[in-house]
Amino acid sequence: MSLFSVLSIGASGMAAQRTRAELLTENLANAETTRTPEGGPYRRKDAVFASTEVASPFASVFNREVEASGVRVDEILTDGRDPERRYLPGHPDADGEGFVAFPRINPAEDMVDLMGAARGYEANVAAISAVKDMIQRSLDLLR
Repeated sequence: MSLFSVLSIGASGMAAQRTRAELLTENLANAETTRTPEGGPYRRKDAVFASTEVASPFASVFNREVEASGVRVDEILTDGRDPERRYLPGHPDADGEGFVAFPRINPAEDMVDLMGAARGYEANVAAISAVKDMIQRSLDLLR
C-alpha cells in the first residue's frame, strides 16, 4: 500500500464523518419541529457506513494484493417510529385531543454521537498529517 492510498482512505473517512455530523446537527436543529413540508413532525436521520475500495492515482500492481478500503455513506436511514405525543392543547399543531406529534430525538444522544463524529474526523486528520510528515521526511532524505 502506498502512502497516497492512505491519504485516500483518510479522505474517505473525513467525508463520511462530515456527512454524519451534518445529519446529527440537522437532527438537533429539528428536535422540536412539529411540521415539515412532507407533513407531520421531523423524522430523525442516521448515516449508515459501508466499506469501499479507494482509488489512488499512484497505485501499483502490488497494492492490489493488500486489502485497503475506505468508508462511504451507504444510505441515510429515516426513523420510522411513531412520533412522540405531548399534550399541548394550545399548540397550533395539536390534534382534536390536544396532542402534538414531536420527533423522537434525544438531544443528549445526538450530542454524544456528534462528539464521536468529530473525534472520528480528527482521527482521520491525524492520520493524513502523519502520512504528510512521512512523505516530507522521505523527500528530505532524498536531497
